[in-house]
Amino acid sequence: MTRKFDLLGATALALLAAVPAAAQDTAASPPAGAAAADQGIADIIVTAQRQSEALQNVPIAVSAFSSDNLRQQQINSTSDLQLSLPNITYTKSNFTSSSSFNIRGIGDLCVGVTCDAATAVHVNDVPVLGSPIFQNEFFDVERIEVLRGPQGTLFGRNATGGVINFITAKPDLTGIHASGEAEYGNYQSVRVKGMFNLPVGETFGLRLAGYYLNRDGFTKNLFTNNRIDGRDQFDIRASLRWEPSADTTFDIVAHYFRENDDRSRIQKQLCHRDPTGVLGCLPDRLGFEQVNGDATLASILTSSEFLRLRTSTAPLAPFALGSIYQGDGDSYTGYVNPPNLRTVNIDSLPRFRTNEKQVLLNFNQVLGSLNLKLDGGYTQGRTDSTVDYNIGIERSYATNPGLNAFNAVAGSGALGPGYQAVRNALIPNGPSSLCQSTAEETGTGVFGGHFVCAPTSLDFDRSNAHGHQWFGEGILTSKFDGPLNFLIGAGYLDYTVKDNSYYVNSFGLDYAAGLLGGGSAYVATPFYRNNSVLYHLKSYGIFGEAYWDISDRLKLTGGLRYNHDDKHYEARTTLLNCPVPLGSTNAYAEPTFACFDADPAKTGNQPLAVNNVKFGRMTGRVVLDFQITDQNLLYASYSRGYKSGGINPPLPPGFNVPLSFGPETVNAFEIGSKNTFLDGTVRLNLTAFYYQYKQLQLSRIVARTSVNDNVDAHIYGVEAEAIIRPSRSVLANFGASFLRTKVSSDKLLVNPQDVSGGRADAVIIKDITNASNCAVVSNSGIAAASNGFVNAINAGLNAGAFASPAFPNAPGGGLQGTTPIPGTNTTGAFSVCSVLAAAAAATPAAGVTVLEAGVPVNIRGNNLPQSPHYKFSAGLQYTADFSNGWTLVPRIDFNYTGGYYGSIFGNPINRIQGYEVVNAQVQLNGPDDRYFVRLFVQNLTKNNAITGLYVTDQSSGLFTNAFTLEPRRYGIAAGFRF
Repeated sequence: MTRKFDLLGATALALLAAVPAAAQDTAASPPAGAAAADQGIADIIVTAQRQSEALQNVPIAVSAFSSDNLRQQQINSTSDLQLSLPNITYTKSNFTSSSSFNIRGIGDLCVGVTCDAATAVHVNDVPVLGSPIFQNEFFDVERIEVLRGPQGTLFGRNATGGVINFITAKPDLTGIHASGEAEYGNYQSVRVKGMFNLPVGETFGLRLAGYYLNRDGFTKNLFTNNRIDGRDQFDIRASLRWEPSADTTFDIVAHYFRENDDRSRIQKQLCHRDPTGVLGCLPDRLGFEQVNGDATLASILTSSEFLRLRTSTAPLAPFALGSIYQGDGDSYTGYVNPPNLRTVNIDSLPRFRTNEKQVLLNFNQVLGSLNLKLDGGYTQGRTDSTVDYNIGIERSYATNPGLNAFNAVAGSGALGPGYQAVRNALIPNGPSSLCQSTAEETGTGVFGGHFVCAPTSLDFDRSNAHGHQWFGEGILTSKFDGPLNFLIGAGYLDYTVKDNSYYVNSFGLDYAAGLLGGGSAYVATPFYRNNSVLYHLKSYGIFGEAYWDISDRLKLTGGLRYNHDDKHYEARTTLLNCPVPLGSTNAYAEPTFACFDADPAKTGNQPLAVNNVKFGRMTGRVVLDFQITDQNLLYASYSRGYKSGGINPPLPPGFNVPLSFGPETVNAFEIGSKNTFLDGTVRLNLTAFYYQYKQLQLSRIVARTSVNDNVDAHIYGVEAEAIIRPSRSVLANFGASFLRTKVSSDKLLVNPQDVSGGRADAVIIKDITNASNCAVVSNSGIAAASNGFVNAINAGLNAGAFASPAFPNAPGGGLQGTTPIPGTNTTGAFSVCSVLAAAAAATPAAGVTVLEAGVPVNIRGNNLPQSPHYKFSAGLQYTADFSNGWTLVPRIDFNYTGGYYGSIFGNPINRIQGYEVVNAQVQLNGPDDRYFVRLFVQNLTKNNAITGLYVTDQSSGLFTNAFTLEPRRYGIAAGFRF
């Protein structure tokens, strides 16, 4: 079949692909009289069951896209891929992983180094962990397969959501081939792709392919009047094939990917500003407002109230940067958040660096009625990204009274040489220029010579990681003539991540570190650092399936798999922990840093929290499929999926978080039908499924750290996919899905956005020692009791009644009483949670309870995040043939994703509205499809819809990071192939 007849050959659901991509590259025009044979919808060959089969014969919900399909449907990346797939969503996420791929309600709900992805990603049947593959462009692929639902046997490790398998194009030994494509579009976008295929003798072949993308950013930065979030990346791939005989094939694929640009992990921050500063952002709605800076840790630790309570040496309150009660405004006073999702105003510019090296091997040997397949490889990669943490600009400290006082007094030496050295490090040229720590590995920051200077505080974060993996797998399959056949296999994975760190930096943290050092030291680390020093995963699986042809049309498949995972984790989280001498070159190596305890759960101070966990589960599947006719397949299946558990980072005492979280399992029931009607011109596939999840892993933020819990959930839904090709010139495709998800058992969790849990008698406390929130509740449910208790304690702090070694200078602290918090039905106050808890325990007659994490709410019945109830897609193409061999092919695609929640708590503030995407193109093909010119537009309606939300920590003010669709793109492309 020629390319002009399959330009729209595959649906958004990839039920159609004329032939495998390698064949399409060299196909000739059909001979005269071949129209009838070319009229129907051809099938694509997939390996969803680890052996080559026609897609319509596979009793699994699987979608597949050939290389032509990807181009024709304008699918250049994973964000494009998900639009046309049923019950699948994709969004960027907050950290280095950069994305969340959700299949049938199951995505990356677990956040952390030891978490495993619910969607298993394979390249040429080799699983890859921690790869930036979702950030790459698709190029020179044979096909992409997306398997929906848990794969209990063949892809059984962690694939509770499903599997994405990228199959790269392999060398063609039949002749020399080449292709190239150049594209230019708005945002000064340049995309170039190319391939060269060279046979070397009769048994060897070499294929070189690559792409390059460079474009301006989609986001306008008012501070520089330039665009950010651009791309500058390339990937090169070399493939070698050796076929010494018809029974033996050996493939080696090596690739190198690099990106170096201003990609931003955070696109936009939304907030309804809390005027009290107790929360920072209110929990009632999202708005284009800036977080109240008084709620942030940097402001808390440099406030006059905290310094009065905390410091036991020279009185430091006169050097405070401000007050938490906003008499002088907060750190963002005067700043306006641009009311546009694609416009920001930031002074800390994003930086993104990543690279990956990969070598994959595939060996296939036919042994009579048996087939041996060996897959394996090595992958190594690094990622390092920095973004403006608050997506805003703090006000200048040039006229700040406290900083100017510190500059004068400390600079004169009146506070001693230590404070003079602190002054010289932080404001060497006075308060008009602030020097602060970079995010670096020694823990010394600005006090060790690692600094950056600017007129204002540059609040930024940095996320970096380095990892590598080894993998090997062997599979033996039979092809006997009788009714019984089998597949057996085993695989081993060794994955290591080193120096995975997440930093948050601010001048305020550096200033607090210098002040609290007592004049002879600073308190290290002067920035927040969550450091996973080492994560090591060793995993193996043993699996097998048996296939029984009960009759010519009825087949039974049964399989089992045993999975074993062994995880070792070494980590620590540091922020203003221990005094370190000025001039130190490595804070962690200083004897004084021995005061730091990385694991409070163990006796004695631990420099690192070191933990090990092991998990093992038996999974499998049973499938019964009935070939009603040659064109109609009916199947029913049961599959048991498994995803291993992990280890939570250690937290300070008082936060009731388990050390580890358990593995999740799912019982999945599915029925489906694959049908072709009307002489091959209509295809209709239907699927219905029901899942029972046990211990589904779910992330939340506690004490500035992602921790994970387990909940039970039920999921059910239906999917429909259709292709209609009434003539050689017209092709239409349709897809629709319905999905329902819910937490199926009682689970009490604290919503960090509103720790009152909706109780009117709960007083929300902003702790002025660590910027977290706790809640004081009345045992009798009377609001006056809890408010009166907080007011009395705060008054006592003012009077020095609760002075202690931790708070030696309580008199004059100036802590006010409770005040109503807009957007809630309760009140709040600044105070000290530990003092409140001690007072409540000492005076039972007060009738109150202090909940360190807040009031938990039951999430039973809530929807799972990122799970739209409805999705719909449709595509239409027409091929106009001209007598000179030219063709003109216009196409339009429409995709709609229904609304869903960005959080498990299911509050209106976390609701993401449904959105549509319209893509269109028209392509002019030359004779024999040797060259083409294409005009295209993506996101025709300029939809700026939000696709994902991430609520940050209480010590950051609870702002919400929002991630959106890419904007409207249009341009022209031209290419050739021979």
